[in-house]
Amino acid sequence: MNSSSKRIASLDMLRGIVILFMMLDHVRERFYMHVRTGDPIYDTIDPDLFFTRYVTHLCAPVFIFLAGLSAWLYAHRARGEYRSPSSFLFKRGLVIILIEVVLYYLVWADSYPTFLFLQVLFAIGICLLGLSAACRLNYWAIGALGLLIVTGHNALAPIAFAPGALGYVPWAILHDGGDLGQIAGLTISLSYPVLPWFGVILLGYFAGPLYARSVPLLTRRRILVGLGVSCLVLLLLLRGLNLYGEAAPWTLQPTVIETVMSFLNFTKYPPSLAYLLVTLGVGFLLLAWLESLNSENRILRSIQAFGSVPMFIYVLHLYVLLAAYWVLYLTVGPTHNDRFGLDSVAWIWAGAAILILVHHPIAKAFADYKHREKRDKPWLSYF
Repeated sequence: MNSSSKRIASLDMLRGIVILFMMLDHVRERFYMHVRTGDPIYDTIDPDLFFTRYVTHLCAPVFIFLAGLSAWLYAHRARGEYRSPSSFLFKRGLVIILIEVVLYYLVWADSYPTFLFLQVLFAIGICLLGLSAACRLNYWAIGALGLLIVTGHNALAPIAFAPGALGYVPWAILHDGGDLGQIAGLTISLSYPVLPWFGVILLGYFAGPLYARSVPLLTRRRILVGLGVSCLVLLLLLRGLNLYGEAAPWTLQPTVIETVMSFLNFTKYPPSLAYLLVTLGVGFLLLAWLESLNSENRILRSIQAFGSVPMFIYVLHLYVLLAAYWVLYLTVGPTHNDRFGLDSVAWIWAGAAILILVHHPIAKAFADYKHREKRDKPWLSYF
């Protein structure tokens, strides 16, 4: 089951679900920028946009958690032979950072030619670099450190440095985010502070033994359900009483749906404990559910194809969206101030559906090629 040569269907399916939600979010970002959602999400936006944005919260925590889990699987092959993942993780981290700095900047350069935004790929890359060293630690120390970071980083919020202070840039990278400075007139801005995400990737690595060949499927499903329920119960306790884990307290609103939105509205940049509890909790439950399904189902196999080549699809779909935007802009013209934009949230979902359908045959073809050729073409492992 945990072989580097035989992929685990439930993990790829969950990655695939994340990729589909990511496409939804990027359609929103590209074609609905005239309505800002904020962080936490603004309480003035309509529920349809709120929950469209909210479901995409699942993406980064689950993907980074699975990156850590996959690192454990890489290190512990089915034959029982251990191979150090350090070198692979280090090189992969550098490649992902390079993709962020070069390819992602070009995607958004039409809107932000003087800004370089370091976003989720930068955070993943730094986390992989950190994990390349941390994986040498004692297994229990890795779990304890990950748990400490995830549960405790909210307590670090009072720590702050003024711009220009000695600790400002390191702390912005680790915890606060924001503008890091300028290089040759290019403003460097970071929106994914890496410390909480490093805690998540450590927990993913710690969870790796759940997928060891010696662990029965039923046992793994029970543990995953237990983890998911525990996360959500802890969230209800901490959030319900506004005790800890989210800076913005929830309050009673004029309507039930607005009260629910207030209760569920968590900070993503950096991810609060509440944000991680709800996303990882749901992620654990999804993993348990996916293991109970028939992986030969056509829809699930399609989702699995997306999840087995996530980096390839990530890069490709951003450029497809860029091309689609300019085609529509040049043919229809600006519809919201100086930009082309969609007129309703329903069109965001429709656009995401079209994007998914366009990419499905490409994802399947590249996934088949990758799994057939990666033994002779190691570079395919980076996609």
